[in-house]
Amino acid sequence: MNNPASDSASSPSPATRGETTVTVPPNAHKVVILGGGAGGIAVAASLLKRQAGMDIAIVEPSEQHSYQPGWTMVGGGIFTPESTRRSMSTVMPKGVHWYRESVVGIDADAHEVTLGDGRKLRYERLVVAIGLELDWAAIEGLEETLGKNGVTSNYRYDLAPYTWQLVQSLRSGRALFTQPPMPIKCAGAPQKAMYLSCDHWQREDVLGQLEVTFHNAGGVMFGVPAYVPALEEAVKGYGIEVQFHQRLIAVDGEAQTARFEVAAAEEGGEPQIVEQSFDMLHVVPPQKAPALIKDSGLANAAGWLELEPETLQHITHPDIFGLGDISGTSNAKTAAAVRKQAPVVVENLLATLAGDSLAVGYRGYGSCPLTVENGRIVLAEFGYGGELQPTFPKWLNDGTRPTRLAWQLKARGLPFIYWNLMLKGHEWLARPASRDV
Repeated sequence: MNNPASDSASSPSPATRGETTVTVPPNAHKVVILGGGAGGIAVAASLLKRQAGMDIAIVEPSEQHSYQPGWTMVGGGIFTPESTRRSMSTVMPKGVHWYRESVVGIDADAHEVTLGDGRKLRYERLVVAIGLELDWAAIEGLEETLGKNGVTSNYRYDLAPYTWQLVQSLRSGRALFTQPPMPIKCAGAPQKAMYLSCDHWQREDVLGQLEVTFHNAGGVMFGVPAYVPALEEAVKGYGIEVQFHQRLIAVDGEAQTARFEVAAAEEGGEPQIVEQSFDMLHVVPPQKAPALIKDSGLANAAGWLELEPETLQHITHPDIFGLGDISGTSNAKTAAAVRKQAPVVVENLLATLAGDSLAVGYRGYGSCPLTVENGRIVLAEFGYGGELQPTFPKWLNDGTRPTRLAWQLKARGLPFIYWNLMLKGHEWLARPASRDV
């Protein structure tokens, strides 16, 4: 990497500690965390719970912090968009050096990251929690029509209210819901948008005048078979037509036409292109790893951060850990996964600083509250290999069936846990498992 003229070892670098501007020596942080989303904030808060005053820097350009799992509920008219967002300064742990910059380079051999303004930060330990990228441009014509012409997505804060506006206004016609190839964040979200929409139309007694189709680039409703029967029951109850192996490739907003590539039935065959008109189109964009990781030498073949699945330590650079959507581990990319990953990263990072063995492990836990109607949820909880990992005993909540308890957890419990526990270093029901070392 080139050394910019503005990067001087003799001059201090400004950073923000809470709301107060302070001066810190350059390249002087024990832990540098890339990303101020759920993973970055949770790790910083948990580190400070264990070692108050620890020298931690978070690199995050955003001024707002979003509770993204709430956007599906916004699209269903249950949450307000404002309830899912807070100022970044209010969730930034006290005592953390906040660099309000993007990160443009990682030099793992030099133990250094480069910021967008040219400054360089050295680290003893690096935590990568920058998330993934939504690739809206991968679908021809989509960006030009988002937020109008009946085209929406709950994957963006500003578009989720438009989803609810469309759902309320649509009384007849055709509604299409799409799901791109994996991996995506919250694999159940494409279906949640569809079920909540259908539930509203059913309550308004207009569902019979609507044609609802689910275009799934994959070949199954959900990757963990135990939860599929409940989803198939919901699909049947709403009269949804499911089309597997169909990938959205283009949208003509003004003509209200979507174009899909349909995988060939036989291996080696040519895919077909089909067009479908719509009155409402809910799009889930393809998702990819940021070029920052792909180009850093830290990625696997698919471009994701290459981590040891249990310890969340980098495969070849033991001073680097990662969590969240950027991870190349096979778990579901959900906030619930981050809640379980953060304590593992913290415990193992501290162990490396102390020269100890890595004593705790992550079992791949992820949770997807599948909102099949307004008031009932299938609380899917699973780990590596599709192993079911329920939080509650079956007599209290059968996770393979829709329950009202799961709805209360999603609508009330999880937002409280996120804002008041997880982001503040309180690891309720998230203590990591011990490893055999």
